[in-house]
Amino acid sequence: MFDFAAAASVSREAETATLSVPRVISAFFLCVMALALLLYVPGAFAQQAPAPSGSTVAVAAAGLFPAAWTTAPLPSDPASPPSEGTIAGKVTFEGTPAKSKQIDMSPEPNCAKFYTSPPMPEGVVTGANNSLQNVVVYVSAGAPDETSGAPVVTLRQRGCRYNPHVLALRVNQEIWVQNDDSVTHTVHPMARTNKEWNRSQPPGTPPFAIKYDKPEFIRVRCELHPWMRGVFAVMKNSHYAVTDDSGSFSLPALPPGKYTITAWHETYGEISKEVVITAGETSNLSFVFKAKPY
Repeated sequence: MFDFAAAASVSREAETATLSVPRVISAFFLCVMALALLLYVPGAFAQQAPAPSGSTVAVAAAGLFPAAWTTAPLPSDPASPPSEGTIAGKVTFEGTPAKSKQIDMSPEPNCAKFYTSPPMPEGVVTGANNSLQNVVVYVSAGAPDETSGAPVVTLRQRGCRYNPHVLALRVNQEIWVQNDDSVTHTVHPMARTNKEWNRSQPPGTPPFAIKYDKPEFIRVRCELHPWMRGVFAVMKNSHYAVTDDSGSFSLPALPPGKYTITAWHETYGEISKEVVITAGETSNLSFVFKAKPY
């Protein structure tokens, strides 16, 4: 009897063998192509370094595709244009300031020991090229009021002086008053708009905190040492500066617009000027006080 199952099995094996020949040939050619690629294009599979920002995507550099297939340079995002401006300048004086007398600290030797020579009063502090120090320059009109607090500032008493002599701060900004001397001081801010008070601070006692809720220039004095004088400049916004020993100041981060800028000095009074701020630009502004020889 004819074995149909065996015949079918032989037929399937023959068919499988027939189909395997093209597969073997295809696999062979794929291996040959891969070998040729490795031999003639050694950088094809090398790890490529990241392309720098804004450069062409360097696919063609690997030798895989023609340069015409590469992409165009990647656009880089332009930096955002500045949206604020700055006011910078100097404060000077003309004329001859009154001559000041040296401070006699002999009644308080624990303070006098801090100085190699008797110090001078700080009501008028001048420098090179008629520069004027300790002038408060601020935006008096054009900027909104700011009532929120700010980081704590410190008033130190050392060598029977207030340091800094002019302390500028914002409304509701806390002041820590600290006595570094070995003698007792009093702190008497002679406020008019805000509440006036007078407090004693013995040596070694911890700092105490104060703050003001209204803008005002407040003169401060020690009732035990008459030469101790200072100023609290309580500002209604954060746009202010105190001139340094070169008379310089800077008011950054001002939105474009028209402002009134005022320079205040405890002896020579105040001067105001108007200025227009442009985004991304620095406007130069100078103030000149007339010295009063009295």
